[in-house]
Amino acid sequence: MIAKLQIQLNSALYLRDPQSSDLGQKIIQESIFLIDEMGFESFTFKKLSSKISSTEASIYRYFENKHRLLVYLISWYWSYVEYRINFETNNISDPKEKLKIAIRLISGKLKNDPNFPGVDEGALQQIVINESDKTYLTKNVDEINKEGVFTGYKSLCETIASFMKEINSQFPYPISLSSTCLEAAHQQIFFAQHLPRLSDVNKDGDIYEQNYQYLLTLIFNSLKQ
Repeated sequence: MIAKLQIQLNSALYLRDPQSSDLGQKIIQESIFLIDEMGFESFTFKKLSSKISSTEASIYRYFENKHRLLVYLISWYWSYVEYRINFETNNISDPKEKLKIAIRLISGKLKNDPNFPGVDEGALQQIVINESDKTYLTKNVDEINKEGVFTGYKSLCETIASFMKEINSQFPYPISLSSTCLEAAHQQIFFAQHLPRLSDVNKDGDIYEQNYQYLLTLIFNSLKQ
């Protein structure tokens, strides 16, 4: 199971690069299915080892604990989204169009990408919706931040903010607006699915399209465009 392309991630996220071996890629593939199916709280390396017909010890050679594995998966997702944004805006000069493409990619429903056959992007997106806050809402967030494990998320935030600054160089809060929208991109979907009174996104319609329209309104009104 060799991916045609690879997303380069900070080495602090793992003990051994899971993209470097068949077992590592199987760990990533099956952990996505299990976490999506049972939730992060119920997920264990013991259950994963049974799923991949291996041992817990073999998984610990790649990740020191399940939280670090979750951080890896979420980091892969955001780095992948940035890759898609860079690819799809490469030949576009209009910053408004670039920003609209970025908003579409952070808010829309992802389809599986044949360039990365070892990752189910749809299932991983649902993990981001349900579990991503757990990567940084932890007591030792300052410590793990120093290791650079959130570099991919920060880079994506800065990329989107750069489009905002192209549109309105005088706007004083591009990073804040960018990070707010990244959080809203999955939070509003979660609310629509589970806590509908907290969102105007209606699960009886296309929640991803509604989410996209909401973020368009929020961002461009803020930029006064």
